[in-house]
Amino acid sequence: EQVVESGGGLVQAGGSLRLSCTASGLSSGDYSMGWFRQAPGKEREGISCINWSGETTYYADSVKGRFTISRENSQNTLYLQMNSLKSEDTAMYYCVARVGCAAFYVYAGPNTRWGQGTQVTVSS
Repeated sequence: EQVVESGGGLVQAGGSLRLSCTASGLSSGDYSMGWFRQAPGKEREGISCINWSGETTYYADSVKGRFTISRENSQNTLYLQMNSLKSEDTAMYYCVARVGCAAFYVYAGPNTRWGQGTQVTVSS
């Protein structure tokens, strides 16, 4: 079981980035996926998730209206389109698979699989 992110980098404030994540080796069955991030000196924050069908999504207030999560199940791929980036979005971003996902929260439990992280740096 493996989760691998890509797409991070350095961008100016107001710019955009798209993160991608590919999950492989996960056992059959529906699973929700999502994104967490951790800035230096801060706790890890769950910022978005999406269920298997895509009908349920969650966004933290800090990213709502600027970030869009989507998935392509045929390719086991998850995306996070990040627009209007701010300096406070600077963080390591982690893709997660097998999370609890509802309209008001994302939850990582003992069966959650984490990627290694991809760095996003927004310069002001």
